[in-house]
Amino acid sequence: MKTEELKELKETLYNQCVEFVNKRLQTVENTIESNKRALLSETKSSAGDKHETGRAMLQLEMEKAGQQLEGIRLMKETLAKIDIQKESEVSCLGSVIKTNLGVYFLSISAGQIKLSNNVYFAVSVSSPIGKLLLGKTMGESFSFNGKNIRIERIY
Repeated sequence: MKTEELKELKETLYNQCVEFVNKRLQTVENTIESNKRALLSETKSSAGDKHETGRAMLQLEMEKAGQQLEGIRLMKETLAKIDIQKESEVSCLGSVIKTNLGVYFLSISAGQIKLSNNVYFAVSVSSPIGKLLLGKTMGESFSFNGKNIRIERIY
């Protein structure tokens, strides 16, 4: 791949990760809004215990959504640290790493990204595979889930 194509690839992968985070944010915000409406419309009925259980369940959902919002905030922070123009011989945040078993984008845990018949895996540097990829150089090998993985290229 030419340098220009590699930069375009990195930019596309980065944008896919941003889109992933924005979709997650929208889903969580919709859940919070829905739960707020449900809490407000929840009226005291003759079945007091049922009412209290419903409110408690909604409160738990709100707490869970709050934790998800924190996770999204952390993902946004991580993405903000990525310099897609940076080239490095050593794998770091923002690196695209081609191995004998797949191509990884060290960024956030966004999972599988398909681009023009190619599959890439967006992984966090704090994920098990991300920790192993971080700081590696071309030609290095390591073992993950019983498989030997060799780094073929970093860009």
